[in-house]
Amino acid sequence: MIPYIKRYLKNFDYPLFFVYLALCLFGLVMIYSASMGWSVINYGWEPDYFFNKQKINLILCIPAFLLAALFPYKHYKNKVVMQLMLLVMFVLLFLVHFIGSGGESGSQSWIHLGFGNIQPSEIAKIVIVLYFAGIFTKKHENGTLDKLNESVGPPLIVLFFVFVSIMMETDVGNTMIISFVAISVIAASGIKFKSFAKIIGLIGVVISMGLVAIYLMKDQLLTPHRRGRLEAFFNPFDYEQGYGYQIVNGYIAIGSGGLKGLGLGNSNQKFGYLPEPHTDFIMAIIAEELGMIGVLIVLMGLFFIVFKAIMIAISTKDPQARMIAAGIGSIIGFQTFVNLGGMLGIIPLTGVPLPFISYGGTSIILLSAAMGILMNVSMFVKYEKTK
Repeated sequence: MIPYIKRYLKNFDYPLFFVYLALCLFGLVMIYSASMGWSVINYGWEPDYFFNKQKINLILCIPAFLLAALFPYKHYKNKVVMQLMLLVMFVLLFLVHFIGSGGESGSQSWIHLGFGNIQPSEIAKIVIVLYFAGIFTKKHENGTLDKLNESVGPPLIVLFFVFVSIMMETDVGNTMIISFVAISVIAASGIKFKSFAKIIGLIGVVISMGLVAIYLMKDQLLTPHRRGRLEAFFNPFDYEQGYGYQIVNGYIAIGSGGLKGLGLGNSNQKFGYLPEPHTDFIMAIIAEELGMIGVLIVLMGLFFIVFKAIMIAISTKDPQARMIAAGIGSIIGFQTFVNLGGMLGIIPLTGVPLPFISYGGTSIILLSAAMGILMNVSMFVKYEKTK
């Protein structure tokens, strides 16, 4: 074990690690700034309540990152490991429909534990990447990658049940992300375009079947809050005192910041005007306090991680490493798009957090584990080149 650690630590990807660390610490500062007013005004708590909670989350990120970075990624294609991952994912997705809870949206996405909360859909993102990478790597090794009649059924069945389960939570944002991530992993598998197009068609059928199932239950799933958010998406200013309130005040925060911002801690919208400013709308507070310069710094950090993941995928000859890197990059990239798209009104608001920046325990811990896996792949790719 020690020779293994020494060998891979020589190839540690410091730029990737320090950008990830900088984003997490920057997010911690912005969570304190964004949540201090909301914590006192709406809950009567101390102004540093969410800041202290996120500090604990970041402490838990350390073992998550280190364990994932040291665990050889090749083991994820082991049959027992894949079965265990699927078992944990499906048990949690099953339990959330019975003992789960959510917010005013009527969603049922969280399982409350004695020491905190867990969101199964966040776990599902990582499991889908690792499971799909493992399955298609085995198909690659067996020479059946382009034979769709051999072993393509299991991953699509898994995707179908994950899609339906998370959609039934009314967690539209994570459903979109997981579907996109699955397609990204398959695209990175080395499959021929003709076969890839057929798989996309099959995934389209799977998603359509899932949507039909959701439609049959639309009265239970399309809550008044969800319906209101959808109506506000088309013209939030018609609903600025209702479901468009958060979007409109997000626009005000962004417009108030200008190029340089009002200064760290000087946001006005966070004092009771912009709901939950430390979660999915934290970028609006960054824009108000640090201006477009602060926004660009965050976007550059996120872009660097996505770009690094793509370069790792391109530079390796190992199909499993390529798919894992592409999958993790797509999680961060598409989640950023869904978060900012909802804030800007490009897509309906879904409540997806901004990676590494927004407040949230499950999200930051699992993203840290994903970064650890990406680090392990990166170290292997560097070692592969030097060898």
